[in-house]
Amino acid sequence: MKLIDLTHPIQNYVPVYPGDSEMELVQTKYLSSDGYCNHQLTINMHTGTHIDGPMHLIESELYLSDFPLDSFVGTGTLLNVSGMSQIEYKDEYEYLISEGTMLILYTGYSNYFGQEKYFKEHPILTQQFAELVVRKKIRLIGLDTPSPDRFPFEIHKYLFDNRVLIAENLTNVERLLDVNSFEIIALPLLVKADSSVARIIARVK
Repeated sequence: MKLIDLTHPIQNYVPVYPGDSEMELVQTKYLSSDGYCNHQLTINMHTGTHIDGPMHLIESELYLSDFPLDSFVGTGTLLNVSGMSQIEYKDEYEYLISEGTMLILYTGYSNYFGQEKYFKEHPILTQQFAELVVRKKIRLIGLDTPSPDRFPFEIHKYLFDNRVLIAENLTNVERLLDVNSFEIIALPLLVKADSSVARIIARVK
């Protein structure tokens, strides 16, 4: 068994989606002067690797913490969609995507994390592809991009209306390209919020 970390580290500077508040990680206490060490993190829930819940963009009373744990753990399916500016529906995806799995898309855009093009030129999902995701009863879709769409975020809303969670800003997804079978463990904080930063790993069988 091998574990692959799909999470960007939280450090003093992590790029945020344009318009979001910046994060700050500072050391507030020092062993030499205070007798103990402590750090303080100020972060919005959409910084770095995180999971979007429906309250983020639609009328919903469900905080991310209201979802059961099995919403965040399950067998993974990987699709290599690198080189596409739009992720279109293909007939072959009908048999490549198993029903009820955690769907991970590899676009290769994690390579641009921190660059302007990462947020402005990332691939987006088409409505037909999103309908496939819903039809396949996908519980969580994971992306190595900042979003499945752009303003006015209709794909976000469509997925949320159908209780599909969205994990954004994954990294290291290329390490799954030659893997035959893996499990996704995508645990958000147990925080009463619309979304949450998360530690997302793949467990290769």
